[in-house]
Amino acid sequence: MSDNTNDKLDSGAAAGNGAPAGHWERDVLEKLVFATLQEQRAHRRWSIFFKIFGLLIVLFALWVFYDYNTADDSETLGRHTALIDISGAIESEGAGSAAVVIPALDKAFSDAGSVAVVLHINSPGGSPVQAGMIVDEMQRLRKGYPDKPLYVVVDEMCASGGYYIAAAADRIYVNKASVVGSIGVLMDGFGFTGVMEKVGVERRLLTAGDNKGFMDPFSPLTDKHKAHAQGMLNEIHQQFIEVVRAGRGKRLKETPDTFSGLYWTGAKAVEMGLADDFGTVDSVARDVVKAEDIVDYTQHEGLPERVLKKFGAAMGAGAMKAAAQQAQPALR
Repeated sequence: MSDNTNDKLDSGAAAGNGAPAGHWERDVLEKLVFATLQEQRAHRRWSIFFKIFGLLIVLFALWVFYDYNTADDSETLGRHTALIDISGAIESEGAGSAAVVIPALDKAFSDAGSVAVVLHINSPGGSPVQAGMIVDEMQRLRKGYPDKPLYVVVDEMCASGGYYIAAAADRIYVNKASVVGSIGVLMDGFGFTGVMEKVGVERRLLTAGDNKGFMDPFSPLTDKHKAHAQGMLNEIHQQFIEVVRAGRGKRLKETPDTFSGLYWTGAKAVEMGLADDFGTVDSVARDVVKAEDIVDYTQHEGLPERVLKKFGAAMGAGAMKAAAQQAQPALR
C-alpha cells in the first residue's frame, strides 16, 4: 500500500514539474548542440573576416611593391630618350587627359638623364580644353629647357585634338600611311522635337534666363542659338589655327583646305608641312636624339585602379561622363 502511494507521489511530482520523467537529458543535449552551432558560426565569421583582411594586406603589399618598382626607373639610368604615350581620345579621363600627360611631361623634362622628350601619339582628337592645357605646358617646358628638344612620333592617327598637341612640338615624325590633320572643331547632338510631336509628348521646360535652355535636344533650335554655337566653334577653331601656325611656322604650306577639317596621309602631311619626316620612336631615338635607351615616363594606372575597373566599379562614372558630354565642342 505504501509503495503504491509513493509511486503516485513521484508521478505527481514529475507532472507538477511540467516535464515527463527522462526528458531533461534531451534538453541538455539540445542546449549543448545549440551552443556548439553558435560557436561554429562565430568561428566561421571570424575566419571569413581574417581571410578578407589578409587578402587586403596582400593587395596593399602588391600595390606598394608595384609602385616602388615602377615609380622612378629613370633614376638608375644615364643618358636616354624620354617617351610619353598619348593613346586614345583627348579627354578629361584616360591616357589622353591633361592630368595624366602633364605630370609625365614635367618628370621627363626635369630628369637630368633625358636628352630629349618624345610624345608618341595615336589619337583621333577630343577635348579642346584638355589639348590646350597640354599645349600650354609643352610651351612652358620648352622655354624652361631650351636645350632639350620635344618631338612627336605619330602612330596610326594624329588628328584634330591629337594634332593640336603635336603642332606644339619641335618636330613631327609620321608613317607614310598615318592619318594626320583634321584641323577643325565640331559640336554634335540630336533633336527630338519631331518625334515628340508624332508620339504626342509635350516638353515642359522652365528656365530662369532666356537662353538657359540653349542646345536642349527636346526644344527647337532657334537661329539665335545656332549663331551663338557657331560663334563658339569659330573662336575655338581660330585658337587651333593659331597653335598650328605658331608651331609649324614657315614649314607650313597653307592651302584653302589646310584648316578645313580634312585629314591626309602621313606622306601628304610631310609635303604640306604638317609633319617633318618619317620615323618611329626607335628610329628617332637612335638617329635623331642619338640616345637609343628609351625610358617610358607615361603615367600608367596603378593596381587598385585596374582591379576596380575589372570588377566594373567605373560603370556609374562612365554613365555620368557620357551624359555630361552632351553638346560640347570637340576637336574631332
